[in-house]
Amino acid sequence: MAGHSQFKNIMHRKGAQDKKRAKVFTKIIRELTVAARSGPDPDSNPRLRSAIHLARSSNMPKDTMERAISRGSGEDGAADYEEMRYEGYGPGGVALIVDVLTDNRNRSASEVRSAFTKFGGNLGETNSVAFMFDRIGLIEYPADTISEEKIFEGALEAGATNVESGSELHEVQCNPDDLHAVREAMAETFGDPERACLSWIPKNTTAVDLDHAQSLFKLLEVLEDNDDVQSISANYEVSDEVLEQLKS
Repeated sequence: MAGHSQFKNIMHRKGAQDKKRAKVFTKIIRELTVAARSGPDPDSNPRLRSAIHLARSSNMPKDTMERAISRGSGEDGAADYEEMRYEGYGPGGVALIVDVLTDNRNRSASEVRSAFTKFGGNLGETNSVAFMFDRIGLIEYPADTISEEKIFEGALEAGATNVESGSELHEVQCNPDDLHAVREAMAETFGDPERACLSWIPKNTTAVDLDHAQSLFKLLEVLEDNDDVQSISANYEVSDEVLEQLKS
């Protein structure tokens, strides 16, 4: 019986991993489709080039990737995805920006609003929290592949404005309009990055206590699980003490 139970647990974990992988693929497929609207040739389409690299690094099958590009370039009946942005406040007054790619804006608006309401947040109007963030180009490399000194020197030479290195990632920041140029220059020196995208970084952070952190992380989890949601930016700050309590 113990062996059977262990097998069930393994299969449950595999099912959860497969489900998570499918979610990731869904989001990447949408990005490939939208990026390909500007042309199916990655050599002349930097956004598509970045999306293809992300698909490959996520082990997406080649035929899946090619079908998404065909749909986006009009060769295969593309879904009409729209890029939408929702702004609001989560638990504890945390500012949130939710970027969405959707083929049904009413569905997306309803689901995002429902998530905010369920976990003690509320949606605001356009630009209600965007002023609290800076729009940047973001390029990420695994921390264990390049030294902090080398990534810093290479990033500055490539035209980046800032580098933040942590235990897992080097985050290279640049002006939004320079993203693809900086990415290409970085790739020549260090190889393709793990991720290159436009992002939001908060100008200031909001500290949250245990109760608000619990609700906030549930809200973020629900949003991340939504196929329409491509990225979430927030200005929360959680202390080590609160993080330890959340783990227990």
